[in-house]
Amino acid sequence: MQLAIFIIILLLFTVYVLLIGYYWLSWIKIPNYKAPIGHPLTSISIVIPARNEAINIKACLDAIVKQSYPKELFEVLVVDDFSTDETAAIVLQYASQRVKLISLKDFITTDAINAYKKKAIEIAIQQSTGELIVTTDADCMVPKNWLQTIDSFYQNTGASFMAMPVKYNAPKKFTEAFQSLDFMTLQGITGASVYKHLHSMCNGANLAYTKKAFEQVNGFKGIDNIASGDDMLLMHKIYLQNPQKVFFIKSQELIVQTAPMHTIKDFFNQRIRWASKAERYDDKRIFAVLLMVYFFNLLLLLLPLVAIFNNTVISFQLYPFSITASLMEYWLFLIISKTIIELLFLFPVARFFKQVGLLWSFPIMQPFHIVYTVIAGWLGKFGSYQWKGRKVK
Repeated sequence: MQLAIFIIILLLFTVYVLLIGYYWLSWIKIPNYKAPIGHPLTSISIVIPARNEAINIKACLDAIVKQSYPKELFEVLVVDDFSTDETAAIVLQYASQRVKLISLKDFITTDAINAYKKKAIEIAIQQSTGELIVTTDADCMVPKNWLQTIDSFYQNTGASFMAMPVKYNAPKKFTEAFQSLDFMTLQGITGASVYKHLHSMCNGANLAYTKKAFEQVNGFKGIDNIASGDDMLLMHKIYLQNPQKVFFIKSQELIVQTAPMHTIKDFFNQRIRWASKAERYDDKRIFAVLLMVYFFNLLLLLLPLVAIFNNTVISFQLYPFSITASLMEYWLFLIISKTIIELLFLFPVARFFKQVGLLWSFPIMQPFHIVYTVIAGWLGKFGSYQWKGRKVK
């Protein structure tokens, strides 16, 4: 039994190392985009779904209205998703700055649907006037040249869909540092996979796509019953239409910042929400990757538990060497090797996001990451979660 588990882990580890190596090579090959001096041309509609974001929405809108992009070329559509705080009142204060408030309650009843965020985005797009739709979240901060850089890339490439970088604000606590490292890893994989057309990944906090592309795939039709997936599931629909027009823009002028979850409960709810859409992917490439990573981490969690009861010594021939060690020793080797491989991948990603200092804590967080991956993956499939005050299955 122990030998069988070990052999499976060894095979999964080999595949995992090759995959991380591929991501690393792909990330460093992505060209850093620097917007050339040009003339802004594209009309842009910024869409922000918001539910009980009174604490965050003002800072978000302040950053947006101060964009270097010409004011007459962009509008902001904030969709209030049944907020019970002062979100709507705050948004109305920006009415003179081309910020429009849309109330979701004017279009649906509270028990009508399962995917509120998708509906909010869909309604905003229907009322938009821009050629390009740009989405972010109400708790995000955007850089000054955000729209200018998006427009430049769009003019130069004719992109249909653009995924862009997101990072967490400077962490102050262990749990926030853990989230920052985990999220930075996902961002590196996102950039690498999109650049190589390996699979579809993105984050709704920083996306751009043409209104035409959205309409050509009938928007969220077919995925509108899924609570999450307003980003990746839509991305894959557009990718199937025109894969060569889907990009990841690697530019520090585009890094959107957001805050990590403040409690462990909120963090798990967020990650369960992300994991819950895994089986809904039409992109089976990413589903295969997620499944492999999940079982690799699951077996890494089980191996030391098995070794506690029976720390069998296993010998095998790895030409020209013969290796003999106990299960626990093999497990330690795999953990250390996994940590080193992931650190090598993360270094250029952390340098891009200017978060290299976080890497010192990465080895300490490795066991926690394995446990969280297993738990979140399981609950994403079989559990439910709370998000924005709503319980979702």
